[in-house]
Amino acid sequence: MLFRRHAAAIRRSLVRRGLTHETAADLTQETFLRVLVSLPADGTENHNPKAYLFQVSRNLGLNHLRRERLADIVDLPDEIVAEISDPTPTPETIVCDRQQLARVAAALDELPERTRRAFEMHRIGGRTIAEVAGELGLSVSRTWALVHEAYRHVVIRAGLI
Repeated sequence: MLFRRHAAAIRRSLVRRGLTHETAADLTQETFLRVLVSLPADGTENHNPKAYLFQVSRNLGLNHLRRERLADIVDLPDEIVAEISDPTPTPETIVCDRQQLARVAAALDELPERTRRAFEMHRIGGRTIAEVAGELGLSVSRTWALVHEAYRHVVIRAGLI
């Protein structure tokens, strides 16, 4: 519900701060992911979700701009990049990726069947929420809630943040 209500405004505010549309869209998703994983403590008085979302997005935008300023961008011809780059992952990367994949698989196994299936169809299978809802015989809003629940569970249990 918060995403539908505020995502477009957050994305526009990031674009106004000088970010590209693609980066703003990525940071908007990152904002909601961060907020979902670290909700304010219960009993927080005067909690304003909209202000909290905009503050998180502003901080992410500033961090992104700082990183871009620090990175020296050198425009090399594609031939040189192909010569000097090694696409083979390091052994450490392979081990870390396999461990991460195992944690994600374990987190998915913990989910109820319908929730897991909705998540896999949408996030892995690339199907729209409406398509998933139709196949599972659920409303779009209920399907979205299942995918959201699964996503949050996987992020928390697999330690993705």
